[in-house]
Amino acid sequence: AQVENETVVVSKRFLDEQGTPVPFVIRPITQRENDLLVRQSTRAVKVNGQPVEKLDNVEYSRRVVVAATVIPDFTSEEMCRAYGTMDPLEVPGKMLLVGEYNKLSAAIMANIGGSLDQYGIELLSSRPRSWTSPATTRPPCMSA
Repeated sequence: AQVENETVVVSKRFLDEQGTPVPFVIRPITQRENDLLVRQSTRAVKVNGQPVEKLDNVEYSRRVVVAATVIPDFTSEEMCRAYGTMDPLEVPGKMLLVGEYNKLSAAIMANIGGSLDQYGIELLSSRPRSWTSPATTRPPCMSA
């Protein structure tokens, strides 16, 4: 069975015009996509003078969050500009508080094979509100 995109509210700070929390849309990633993210996050380091490949766990986590989040689109130029960076990997860290980031990350992991109960995450079945209009692209609490 194909795993579907899910919606999850990661914060009550991001509200629509009616004051309702705006959910994020997350998607599952395939093992092939994951392999690419691992390769992109692996660095050659020297251990006892010998080159060894090591996974940069922080970079890998960032790549998974960006790859698996559909809405908001952390890779959009508009979103990057709104958070003062041109590196999409930095956007979630600038946008979200640590607990919000952890909730998003846990929801992504649950969506790609973990247990929702294990992470204490409730995925929503309702259609998400849009993050595309200028009024909602940058959450109101993050206004310049």
